[in-house]
Amino acid sequence: MCGIFAYVNYGVPTQQKAIVDKLLNGLRRLEYRGYDSAGIAVDNGPTVDQLSPVVLKETGKIDELQKHIEGRAAELHGDLYFENHCGIGHTRWATHGPPAPKNSHPHTSDVANEFLVVHNGIITNHGALKAMLEKKGYAFESDTDTEVIPKLTKFLFDKFAPRRITFRQLVMEVVRQLHGAFALIFKSTHYPGELVAAKRGSPLLLGIVEEKKTSVSVVTSEGYRTSNAGDNDADEAPDAKRRKNAPRKQHLEFYFASDASAMVEHTKRVLHLEDDDVAHLHDGGYGIYRMERSAEVERTVETLKMELENIMKGEFEHFMKKEIHEQPESVVQTMMGRVVKDMEGAASRVFLGGMINFVSTIRRSRRIVLCGCGTSYNSAIAVRQLMEELTELPVTLELASDVLDRRCPFFRDDTCVFISQSGETADTLKAMQYAKDRGALCVGIVNTVGSAISRSTDCGVHINAGAEIGVASTKAYTCQIVAMVLLSLSLSEDSMSLHSRRKRIMSSLLELPNAIRKALLLDAQMRELAKELKDENSLLLLGRGYNYATALEGALKVKEVALLHSEGILAGEMKHGPLALVDEVLPLIIVATMDDSYKKQESAVQQLRARGGRLILIVSEEDDEIAKTAGDKATIVRVPTVEDCLQSVVNIVPLQLLSYHLTVLRGHNVDQPRNLAKSVTVE
Repeated sequence: MCGIFAYVNYGVPTQQKAIVDKLLNGLRRLEYRGYDSAGIAVDNGPTVDQLSPVVLKETGKIDELQKHIEGRAAELHGDLYFENHCGIGHTRWATHGPPAPKNSHPHTSDVANEFLVVHNGIITNHGALKAMLEKKGYAFESDTDTEVIPKLTKFLFDKFAPRRITFRQLVMEVVRQLHGAFALIFKSTHYPGELVAAKRGSPLLLGIVEEKKTSVSVVTSEGYRTSNAGDNDADEAPDAKRRKNAPRKQHLEFYFASDASAMVEHTKRVLHLEDDDVAHLHDGGYGIYRMERSAEVERTVETLKMELENIMKGEFEHFMKKEIHEQPESVVQTMMGRVVKDMEGAASRVFLGGMINFVSTIRRSRRIVLCGCGTSYNSAIAVRQLMEELTELPVTLELASDVLDRRCPFFRDDTCVFISQSGETADTLKAMQYAKDRGALCVGIVNTVGSAISRSTDCGVHINAGAEIGVASTKAYTCQIVAMVLLSLSLSEDSMSLHSRRKRIMSSLLELPNAIRKALLLDAQMRELAKELKDENSLLLLGRGYNYATALEGALKVKEVALLHSEGILAGEMKHGPLALVDEVLPLIIVATMDDSYKKQESAVQQLRARGGRLILIVSEEDDEIAKTAGDKATIVRVPTVEDCLQSVVNIVPLQLLSYHLTVLRGHNVDQPRNLAKSVTVE
């Protein structure tokens, strides 16, 4: 939720309008995170010697901000070139105060915009800071917690002014007084051409563009432009003053972003800031410093594996549909190099490199705790039964948001598995830290390399699902299940009594991508079903055993994107309340594929039919019996059959397609559902 994007050029003359376009495009790459307003800040003035920052903010989507900027074009100087410029941008998801320009970022210290700040996260002590600053005469305009930051910065700057301090030192003094979670970027008129970023709890990356080809700078009355050495004189402006023998200098560009997807089209060289890191960009270079001792530290510059096409829709109208259809390939990526085949091509064992030194410790655990939120929690439900069977350890489930509320008793001989697509989920991070403080072994199941959970856990498995842009998780869910199945297989490798069961599961894993491809062929049937259901007010989904998770996740997808009330129910609890809702109007989706719960599900179908229920069944493709039980009025959806513990991966596909088509037919935003964000980084 919320998004930060910043661009710095040094020795690369760039027009203001090009800088604005970069900022807007970067913010568009972050739209999937969820937001309700946006803003940018760039330098502005008739010449490079008469500059002052201008702040441009608007509620709604980035397109609305772009229209606002175009409406103020007369105030801007779009053709002005800058050799060194720092632009910052932000998409806001309302937490303190409703969506409004005054609550949008960047926030400012005063009318002269001496200090500007963009912020992701929450400042928990903003009330006390605001009261102190108001007593000092500072007036506040917004309802946000963020506004205290630029005003506190100005207050401290004025206090330290007699003994000039660096921008980094000033920001460190500010951040030391902030409580809560944040990713911050500071810009100031007192430190032109410099940016300072600070991180604690919210993700922030620094992208570095390789040094560019040496160029000749051209100074015009409007500012700067550039041409490659050897360019024709005819290409230069008539009034240009040449600097033909200008000394060689660095030609660098930097980017800050909340997510790698915003910078992958510009650079693949990134470093992940760690908690309590402060990054200072100035004079064409950067330094990373630790908050507690102000010492400079080294951070590894990594190369992104993400490609630009991963964050583009391609032939699909929406990211959600693209990601649903990417699941066969994403599941292959999750298993790549982990399912080891024998000479005959059959799966023989599972190898998880990130777990190799911890498997024996986990086997000796008192219990395994699976912890996550939303879709990640549902994936844990889907795997719990298998993990108990293969490890012969008790496996408990915990909602991350509930761990601290209850002060769950975690112990040193527990293994706690934390599941998160983004690896930055605030509740899951807090639960993980709580478990670490109590000595538990912490394992991460995440999709994002370099995320907070992947760096902070003792070991883990990257699910390698690829970039997921749609807010409603689809391929991450199925890949999380596969990753945890692999973990369960790895933990049971030394059990001879489970050998045949493990062989069947591994063999079925290799068949899983093709089974998902066959399930995707149900797209047309699910579109027709969506037409029948689009005007309904409620929907019930019933599952049991491995497919209780399918009912929960299917219901979550429908309510997330189609904005239709839906509820997933454990079929065994049907007679303990939900049966009262059954009539000939309410649609009932029953997951009844062939597994150990099949006979019980068949009985549930009989009872629902006897009460005139409107039945929609998801059944195994070779099963004809349950269709007879359901009757001629029932809708039957047939899915390919795989090993029972993997069937939930296949069964969720038609429900994902159904939720997608319901959303389109009901006229809602598929990729950015109302009030939701992709990565929930605040409580």
